[in-house]
Amino acid sequence: MQRRTLLAASAGTLASLAGCTGGGGGTEGYGDWFSNVENYDGELDRTGQSTVEVTVGAEGGLSFAPAAIVVDSGTTVRWTWTGKGGRHNVVERDGAFESEYHETEGATYERTFDETGVFPYFCQPHQSMGMKGGVRVE
Repeated sequence: MQRRTLLAASAGTLASLAGCTGGGGGTEGYGDWFSNVENYDGELDRTGQSTVEVTVGAEGGLSFAPAAIVVDSGTTVRWTWTGKGGRHNVVERDGAFESEYHETEGATYERTFDETGVFPYFCQPHQSMGMKGGVRVE
């Protein structure tokens, strides 16, 4: 095997392995969940914190900020509404949790994540507009 062929084959194998292990830009366990989320720029590491804040109705009123976080088991995530963008809620994709609808600035919803896993969530009225987020619990 020529050196060039070996290098090309090795690069393809490494790229495949990176995709399997989540090495592709912080999308581990999310697949294409964030494909239409404008403010997604990978997961933000919030491990080591007992409570983490996520803004509802950020950046023009139709996003969560930060869009994706990594937390430790036992961390409480508090979603806080800005009052922008209309009526929002927080719904986990597979039904693990769901908040009430709020549109008032300062409204909050909290959930303590005791189990490890990936929890993609969305705002029901604005999901198709890319108002989605995620929590990965280590």
